[in-house]
Amino acid sequence: MALTLYVDTARWRAHQSAVLQQFPGLVPVCKGNGYGFGHERLSEEVTRFDSDILAVGTTYEAARMKDYFSGDLLVLTPFRLGEEPVPLPDRAIRSVSSVDGVRGLVGARVVIEVMSSMKRHGVTEEDLPKLHAAIEDVRLEGFALHLPLDRTDGSDAVEEVIGWMDRLRAARLPLHTMFVSHLAAGELARLQQQFPQTRFRARIGTRLWLGDHDATEYRGSVLDVVRVAKGDRFGYRQQRATSDGALVVVSGGTSHGVGLESPKALHGVMPRAKGVARAGLATVNRNLSPFVWQGKQRWFAEPPHMQVSILFIPGDVPPPQVGDELVAHLRHTTTQFDRVVDR
Repeated sequence: MALTLYVDTARWRAHQSAVLQQFPGLVPVCKGNGYGFGHERLSEEVTRFDSDILAVGTTYEAARMKDYFSGDLLVLTPFRLGEEPVPLPDRAIRSVSSVDGVRGLVGARVVIEVMSSMKRHGVTEEDLPKLHAAIEDVRLEGFALHLPLDRTDGSDAVEEVIGWMDRLRAARLPLHTMFVSHLAAGELARLQQQFPQTRFRARIGTRLWLGDHDATEYRGSVLDVVRVAKGDRFGYRQQRATSDGALVVVSGGTSHGVGLESPKALHGVMPRAKGVARAGLATVNRNLSPFVWQGKQRWFAEPPHMQVSILFIPGDVPPPQVGDELVAHLRHTTTQFDRVVDR
């Protein structure tokens, strides 16, 4: 009995192929938990479609991935002076977001991140004159620009990239390669047409691996079904059942990422109202689980355990049987499965 990730492999790979065709020179990204698939599985996919490079989140991920992938490894987290050294092969490329960082990587292969409207990290326009001397001691692979996902001010992503291309050109810095994130295929084509001497490479993770939601599905196995009457006590905290029904024990708990949720940016009245309603229900121990039965997400009977969750199914709904599998709406980037099944 397990929390299983089912993959419609043919459909998943067809989506990968479509994205690769839209973004020539794409740099696949594999970071965190490997977008729910794991590092080893994604490295196999990247090798299958013959990419020359793979982007990872940290030096520690690069140290693991070097045994799975034989091409270049681009580390996305910028180098910081004084960081813990991690042995990496020469095919590793470090991102750098400061002039001092460039100076600290003598002889290394580097990609220099410039400051975008994300304002997360990057070399500023004022720093550009200082880069001339610094890049003489490194092997410059290109510049990079990490753009925001949403543009609530109506600004144009392409214009932001063009602005940086003009600044870099005015500073007489080499523009042979520009790595970009969060551009549409049409936007990338516009840039390539305007700057034919520069190779634009889109760094893509979510859209590549998770862009077709129907290609994957999580399911948890039903381990036990226990009938309860109104007033019966149950669980770790010995709460009382509020009505007749059934307690369903299903594979998938906190160690799998069940119950974890990232903070959301809410826009508009209705999403905010729903957020307030969910918070109000949580104060009376009413939390909706990700598990679906009979077409509805079911309530947790109590907070999820380490490896299982207990759901409450009301008495007027036929409960599942031991051995059934319940679909689970889980976030790929926070979920750890017990097994994966290709079909």
